[in-house]
Amino acid sequence: MSFKKYHPTLKENIEKAGFETTNKFQKEVMPLIKAGTDLYAIGPKGCGKTTAMIISTIQKLGAEAFEDSPRAVIIAKDKKTTLELKEQFEAFTKRTDLRIYCAYEEHDLEKQREEVYYGVDILIATPKRLSKLYHLNSLHLGELKLFIVHDADFIARNNYHNYVLRLSESAPKAKFVIFSETFNSKIKAFQDSFMYNARVVDFS
Repeated sequence: MSFKKYHPTLKENIEKAGFETTNKFQKEVMPLIKAGTDLYAIGPKGCGKTTAMIISTIQKLGAEAFEDSPRAVIIAKDKKTTLELKEQFEAFTKRTDLRIYCAYEEHDLEKQREEVYYGVDILIATPKRLSKLYHLNSLHLGELKLFIVHDADFIARNNYHNYVLRLSESAPKAKFVIFSETFNSKIKAFQDSFMYNARVVDFS
């Protein structure tokens, strides 16, 4: 699959990052996200999950900022992962005005509430901090287009799956995408709630 029909600025950033075409995993996954399909995208480490997620998210948002509420939320395991993802996103958002923000427990909550208030397009957050911001009425999820769990194997631990389940109920317009190395029982259980019509692409 080529990137001919993608936003021109995104396409230029993809080319500058050295990507000419998609691999087999991305070829299956990216058109489904583009089409607005709820999706389990299961594949081993190194199969291109993160790149597929980043490019698909930017394309879905039209590679431009819009109003103040986040239109994409990405749940990640910890502070280190959120910051790494932000850096990876920034390589593909050059020359766009998309606003990317990280929220995690090790940062001052009141400062995060204030910073989110001023507007964000892509919010990368840990489950606990995302839930805290939402329940303090600091976050509006009504305009959300994409609700993504990155490397979702971690949510089987520490009751994180319950955070995801509760937050999903607050995003009525969102399409849900779960990236994971395995199709574990906690992830699969989402089929009984917000992932009941989801497609499964499994390269594990």
